Parts: sequence; C-alpha cells; structure tokens
Amino acid sequence: MTELAAAKAALKTQAVETPSWAYGNSGTRFKVFAQAGVPRTPEEKLDDAAKVHEFTGVAPTVALHIPWDKAEDYAALARHAEDRGVRLGTINSNTFQDDDYRLGSICHPDAAVRRKAVGHLLECVDIMDATGSRDLKLWFADGTNYPGQDDIRSRQDRLAEGLAEVYERLGDGQRMLLEYKLFEPAFYTTDVPDWGTAYAHCLKLGPKARVVVDTGHHAPGTNIEFIVATLLREDRLGGFDFNSRFYADDDLMAGAADPFQLFRIMYEVVRGGGLTPGVAFMLDQCHNIEAKIPAIIRSVMNVQEATAKALLVDREALGEAQAAGDVLGANAVLMDAYDTDVRPLLREVRQEMGLDPDPLAAYRRSGWAEKIVAERVGGEQAGWGA
Repeated sequence: MTELAAAKAALKTQAVETPSWAYGNSGTRFKVFAQAGVPRTPEEKLDDAAKVHEFTGVAPTVALHIPWDKAEDYAALARHAEDRGVRLGTINSNTFQDDDYRLGSICHPDAAVRRKAVGHLLECVDIMDATGSRDLKLWFADGTNYPGQDDIRSRQDRLAEGLAEVYERLGDGQRMLLEYKLFEPAFYTTDVPDWGTAYAHCLKLGPKARVVVDTGHHAPGTNIEFIVATLLREDRLGGFDFNSRFYADDDLMAGAADPFQLFRIMYEVVRGGGLTPGVAFMLDQCHNIEAKIPAIIRSVMNVQEATAKALLVDREALGEAQAAGDVLGANAVLMDAYDTDVRPLLREVRQEMGLDPDPLAAYRRSGWAEKIVAERVGGEQAGWGA
C-alpha cells in the first residue's frame, strides 16, 4: 500500500465523537444565548448529531452528560441513536453544579457529600451498562480558593479513595478516563490540575484508568504534544477533548486558535500509534454565538485536516534529518507536511466514502436548519444545567 493509500485508509476509519451539550444553548459566565431550533431533549440532540455524521462520515458516536441528558430509559435512548445511524459514546459525569459541591465533591471534607458524589459516578456506570458505552469521563471542579482552606494531601487521599471505589465497579471492556484542568473554578489549588496528577492516580488504579487531554486545559506555552507523546509511550492516553482557546478554557472550535498546534498534536498521535479505537477523539466545545451544527461540522473537518497533514509527514526523511542533526532540515520536513493543502485529498476521500465532498455545503442544502427552527417550537431548550 502506498503512503497516500494508507493515509486515505486511516482518514476513512477515523472517528470523532461529538458532545451532546454542544448542540444546546451556551454562553459566557454573564449570559447564556438562546438560538432558534436548539434541541429540547436528548433525542433531539441525537437527531442533530446524526446530521453531523451523515455529512462528515466520521462522527459515529455522541457523548452524553449526566444529568443534562438524563433519560427514563437509557436502552431506549441507545436505540433512538442507532435508528438515526449513530451510537451513544462516552458518559460524562457532573459533580460541579449542585450546591452541596461548593467546597468540592469527591474531595469534599464532609463524608456525606463525598458519598453523594461517588453515588453519582456509580450511577453513571449503571448508565454505561444500559447504553453499551465504553468510557466514563471524569472531570472534577474540586479545589480550594484560599491557603489553609483545606488540607491538600487529605484531598488527594479522598480523591484516590473515591476513584478506587468507582474503578472497582467498572465492568469488562469499560474504562475510566480522568481529565485534568489547570484552574477554574478553584483558584488556589485544583485537585486534578495537570497530566502528572491524573497519570499518577491512573497508574495506581490500574489499566482501565487512562488520562484525557483537553486541549484547552493548559497554561499558555505548554507543549501539549510532549504530554501526548509521553502518555502514548506509557500506554495511558485515553482520549482527547478537542477545542481551542485564546486565553483559558474557551471551548472554541478545534483548530480555530492554533491549527499548527493541532497538527503537532496529531503528528505525535500518528507517530505514537494513537490512531486506534483505544484513543477516543472527542470534541468538547460550546458554541455561543455561532450556529451549532455547522460549527461542529467545521470542527470535525479541522481535526480531519490536521490528521491528514500529520499522516503526510515524510517520516523516513524526518528520521534521517534528525539522526544527522540537521535541525533546519528536520523542521522543514514537518513544515512541508503542514503547508500541504489537504482539502483536495479530503474531498477525494469523502467522494470515495459516498459523501458530498463539501460537508458544510451539503448541510446547508439539506434544509435541516430550517426544519428544526420550524418544528422545535415550545418546550424548554437544552442548555447549561438542562
């Protein structure tokens, strides 16, 4: 198989999971902005996600967020997804929106609050059983705002204890993905602030525990591709939350702020053998001022473009330049791949998959945007907290 054929094959099998909450209303800390046609139920979120998959061909799963996507019958919700041509994917927990969690959840100094938080996480595993989901994704807002507010080491002990209980509940083929975040909403200490903390806990838990890299959750200047390379080397990279940020966790479209960074990350994924089902590629985004579905389609396309460029790196030439100490030559090999216009290649890949070569144009022609605006009248739109 030629390098081009191999790249095409990899692009055809790539899968990018879209998040249910990206289809709902969102905004800033000051205002949530409503849009016409936004889903009112988990089923309608799945209907929109199905359109993204229909036109991109590489978004076959949808992540749920509990309780935002709470359902009476999760098996029925899974069937609804399958009827629309998609599947339910990662189950995301929520231990940050209840008043009880003001001082933390799984790390809270009160055992009763910790019990409530762990109970919710165990409920999420039950939902995984009902939906056939593989991954439980955990992100904790836990931390402190002031020195002396709580004991830093004790909070790590509580975190380890709670994670261990949930880990033991996981069934065969199920995984725990632990996410980290530099800061916010805790501003003095955050209990899982970086990949090292997440990795340390996962290492102690066992092979079903892996680290999630959210591309918006790092200090400016952080070399995210180094983190990715290291976690792949240790076989502990569970997946990504792809988004972009200019300042902090802005949750903008993947590749919008720094497409070169996304390319560098994807090169390390390709280099480390991470283009496999074992690494989950998920979007984690909030579309506040732009139309939801087109923004998600654009994000998927941006991930595809970064992946295509990463696949086109001449690794033999790169290795030779690196071995020879040819600094500029090695850099030039990477830049040649990054500067390649891969859009014609991706149009060709889509045509070979039986898709329209331009997913955004196909979506606009479909009439779906007009249909949901006309039909989704009344009820309560989904959004933060719903």
